[in-house]
Amino acid sequence: MLLNISYNQPKIKEKIIDEVGKTFTLVERFKLNGIGSPKLQITTASIDIHNLLVLDNNTNVCNIEMRPRGIIVMFRSLLETYALVIPYYKLKLYKGKSEEYSIYRDHYFIKVKAENPAVHKYMMKILDYKTKYSTHQSRRSSIK
Repeated sequence: MLLNISYNQPKIKEKIIDEVGKTFTLVERFKLNGIGSPKLQITTASIDIHNLLVLDNNTNVCNIEMRPRGIIVMFRSLLETYALVIPYYKLKLYKGKSEEYSIYRDHYFIKVKAENPAVHKYMMKILDYKTKYSTHQSRRSSIK
């Protein structure tokens, strides 16, 4: 789900919370050693996202925020902030080239450059948390 999050709109916040959950508490953030990614340079994107990125001449960068049930990929175009909200069950994370990661949700995708080790470490953190979350969910559903 691609959303414009530039303005404080309760309906949009509610949609995001329904998809990926509320933000982590401060204690959980310390346990995870942070939930935000370093600045990531976008190399390629799906047509919907690309059409937003070409509106200005700035470098195309994004960042990722982890949430309990998914991630949010945020980027700016002109003076607007956009978010690609991806729950873990729809998240596909690939490492195609040695210095590039691809993040997919349905027909949306963003490919980012991974030039420093911090990016590789952060992507592994997302995959580890996704694995932990999905096994926790499957156990929870089997208990019912």
